[in-house]
Amino acid sequence: MNENSKNNERSKNWWKPIILIVVITILFLVMNLYGFGQDIQKLQHWIQTQGIWGPVAFFFIYLGSVIATIPGTIFGVIAGGLFGSLVGVILISISSTIGASICFLIARYFARDSITGWLSKNKTMKRLDELTEEQGMMIVGLTRLIPLFPFTLLNYGFGLTKVSFKTYLFWSWLCMLPGTIIVVVGTDALTQGLTQGHIPLELLGVLVITVIALGLIVWYSRQRFNEKKQNKEQQEINKKQ
Repeated sequence: MNENSKNNERSKNWWKPIILIVVITILFLVMNLYGFGQDIQKLQHWIQTQGIWGPVAFFFIYLGSVIATIPGTIFGVIAGGLFGSLVGVILISISSTIGASICFLIARYFARDSITGWLSKNKTMKRLDELTEEQGMMIVGLTRLIPLFPFTLLNYGFGLTKVSFKTYLFWSWLCMLPGTIIVVVGTDALTQGLTQGHIPLELLGVLVITVIALGLIVWYSRQRFNEKKQNKEQQEINKKQ
């Protein structure tokens, strides 16, 4: 298939990103309409009434919220309060990773081809696209570790880049884990402190270790990213000479 045919094919698929945005918007509105992600007590009570199916219900609700781009911190709080540290971390980690993967694949196979032409024409976006291909591990890791970047939007955003799915999946899971532990274990510790009058030392230990590890990982990742960036720039300078 020649370049003209590829461009024609992309132009015919202009409607795909629009449908994707519309579907996500509808999901977002529906989830908010039913109060998911807003009324913690109501949602907690409903999940508790499900008995042994509570974790399963929680899993699918959180999965839907990830796809609908609803901020997930509140679900970490609910998981820690209802299921405790171990089960809560497992539930959040699995559901957030699966949700992030679904969003990535939707964007990759439903919208990527449609915007490739635009990406190639915009120098800044083209460079960013190439950067995700060259340093996908570092970029995925840093954006997951630093809370300045919205988790829900990154899920779709990475699907529009050249980063490989395997790199995205593994580093998303690994670098979301510290934040998950902090929120879930922190909530569990607070809940036990309020109900039992004291916070278990083991939970405090887990929190302290996780916070320290998170700081070290962020520092190391930024150092490695800057080193690779400088090496790349130096290689480009050498080529020009």
